[in-house]
Amino acid sequence: MGEWPILTTITFMPLVGALLIMLTSGEGDVERRNIKVVALFTTVVTFISSLYIWINFDNSNPGFQFVERYEWVGSFMAYHMGVDGISMLFVILSTFLMPFCILASWNSVTNSVKEYMIAFLVLEAFMIGVFCALDLILFYIFFEAGLIPMFLIIGIWGGKRRVYASFKFFLYTLIGSVLMLLAMMAMYWDAGTTDIPALLAHSFPAQMQTWLWLAFFASFAVKMPMWPVHTWLPDAHVEAPTAGSVILAAILLKMGGYGFLRFSIPMFPLASADFQTLVFVLSVVAIIYTSLVALMQEDIKKLIAYSSVAHMGYVTMGLFALNANGIQGGIYQMLSHGLVSGALFLCVGVVYDRMHTREISAYGGLVNRMPNYAVVFLIFTMANVGLPGTSGFVGEFLTLLGVFQVNTWVALFATTGVILSAGYALWLYRRVVFGALEKESLKTILDLDTREKVIIYPLVALVIFYGVYPMPVFDATGASVDALIQNYNAALEAAKETAQASLSN
Repeated sequence: MGEWPILTTITFMPLVGALLIMLTSGEGDVERRNIKVVALFTTVVTFISSLYIWINFDNSNPGFQFVERYEWVGSFMAYHMGVDGISMLFVILSTFLMPFCILASWNSVTNSVKEYMIAFLVLEAFMIGVFCALDLILFYIFFEAGLIPMFLIIGIWGGKRRVYASFKFFLYTLIGSVLMLLAMMAMYWDAGTTDIPALLAHSFPAQMQTWLWLAFFASFAVKMPMWPVHTWLPDAHVEAPTAGSVILAAILLKMGGYGFLRFSIPMFPLASADFQTLVFVLSVVAIIYTSLVALMQEDIKKLIAYSSVAHMGYVTMGLFALNANGIQGGIYQMLSHGLVSGALFLCVGVVYDRMHTREISAYGGLVNRMPNYAVVFLIFTMANVGLPGTSGFVGEFLTLLGVFQVNTWVALFATTGVILSAGYALWLYRRVVFGALEKESLKTILDLDTREKVIIYPLVALVIFYGVYPMPVFDATGASVDALIQNYNAALEAAKETAQASLSN
């Protein structure tokens, strides 16, 4: 197994499942069921295979592991795959959530089931590829290719304004990525390679770092999304099917944060230090502004979408604190948000499948008919707020701690987001779950069925487990984060020495 290309296997296994589904003919009930079974089986096997990486991962090694490399176009491009402590966790998160997305779509998607399942399997392959790619061009191909299946998922199986939302999503993310492509070309001309490990060891000129950082920032800020380029996200979430919203919030948004960790901070350390204040300002505005906007929403999905923007503000703020607590907190917040936001959208999907509306005013008193649902929705709501004992608390606390070490005012203003998140989350929960059961349409609503319990209960367990015992994540990321910070500090010291030497001459 040591010689087996495990990353390639995991990355392209979903495409094998998609190919099997393509070969399935017929549109009858039996054929549709077989398609769903193949999709579920493929995603489960992919997840189980990805656990091999976690089990055999060397936590003490800060470098890339399970490396595979095949030359394609000389020094310009190579098929180069590998994971470190940071990317490995996002691979696991991607493969873990996909089976739940297939199960969540089991009854709700009734038209073009074959194409729907193919789109999700192709999307899974591209997402895994983003986190495994160790070549600039390969990374860019996976990064951009993921837009296509998500564009189709929103545009075909979405809500009433699905075409508008899908084009807005596609154009926002594509335009930002064009600048990143130009920056990659400039990096190749300067360093003579597109190999990411080689680029991590390369020192770009200070002025060049500024422009490269801004170009990458344009892409990753949209992907996160950061304020003020966040407006595509609420529309995409509202119109996307439930499983599309889960993947969008849990995985696709995290590609922006991963990009900052893989490219912006280690490759352009001088520019990262120069633009730290800018990121802090944008992050604080995002936390406060989008939390206030969330308070005004009447659509459950849109409220959770704005909540995601606020939580991503903590991520960017923590990453650019550029210290151990901030970066570890940012990574943990991304992983926790992947579980919590995905679970919240699944909870919305449960009631939407029954009532076919996401308007908050259409609900109330669900605890009287759906006690199990009320409990799990409460757990995820508290995790979204950052209640101690849930995974949401660990990430928020560490990011705030890391930022406090750098700038107390930024930490102070960002902390108001904790209060605001409690406001909109508890307001939502009270209106949907508590109160008298007065609406006639709700008096026959049913509680979680077996399939929904299989989807939601594992997420409940993980949110609580990682809220009480976060060490497995910290153990995996510790060496990689320490190496990142050491290299960043070394680059700053080298720049200072160069500046002093030029002044003395």
